[in-house]
Amino acid sequence: MTTVLAVANQKGGVAKTTTVASLGAALSALGQRVLLVDLDPQGCLTFSLGHNPDRLDKSVHDVLVGETKVQEVLVEAGEGITLMPATIDLAGAEAMLLMKPGREYTLKRALATVADDFDVVIVDCPPSLGVLTLNGLTAADSVLVPLQCETLAHRGVGQLLRTVQEIKQITNPELELLGALPTLYDSRTTHSRDVLADVSDRYDLPVLSPPIPRTVRFAEASASGSTVLAGRKNKGADAYRELAENLLASWTKDTALPTLD
Repeated sequence: MTTVLAVANQKGGVAKTTTVASLGAALSALGQRVLLVDLDPQGCLTFSLGHNPDRLDKSVHDVLVGETKVQEVLVEAGEGITLMPATIDLAGAEAMLLMKPGREYTLKRALATVADDFDVVIVDCPPSLGVLTLNGLTAADSVLVPLQCETLAHRGVGQLLRTVQEIKQITNPELELLGALPTLYDSRTTHSRDVLADVSDRYDLPVLSPPIPRTVRFAEASASGSTVLAGRKNKGADAYRELAENLLASWTKDTALPTLD
């Protein structure tokens, strides 16, 4: 059975795309057949995995507007990952989807056509709470919220959590909120710890372990068109490997995800 994970946060710059790419590579290394879906019109995931959005003839946009089958847009992205890429055309899909009945289910229906080909699908939702993000959340079994460990980083988290609750009430009652994933984390500072404590107390939101440390390796990996796991050993790659192992255990053995104390 295919597991669909949405990674969402309407605030940009929280390492959402990095989380999708790195987690996908880590799960692939554990023997999972992984599909990554880029739902962001900026195409950051597509670009970071070595594909130029400006040179692609077909993308997830064509799938969502009903012009192309999923199988026709998939590309290989290295490290055992398959990618459903995005282009700037996706920006126009929002308006087109608004006119379609059952628009929130468009991605869910599309992914059902390739469900037998993948064990895990990870959806990179755009930094907004528009129709594309609603599609990602409606298609997902669970949602992960990357959270930058800096002041005001949790601004808007409450709105996202309300959106998740509305999705559960209307289009996807089985949607599970896994919790917040700390990113750009520096354990040496009390500031990082205070931000996470505030999120946990204010929103009653689980804060997942391990936190993803701040390291220049992430920027270097994106620039090379690969993930942080492809380079030499580093603490960022180790954190995502551990997260992947924890997620896989929770999906296959029905165990709880570890959280920060």
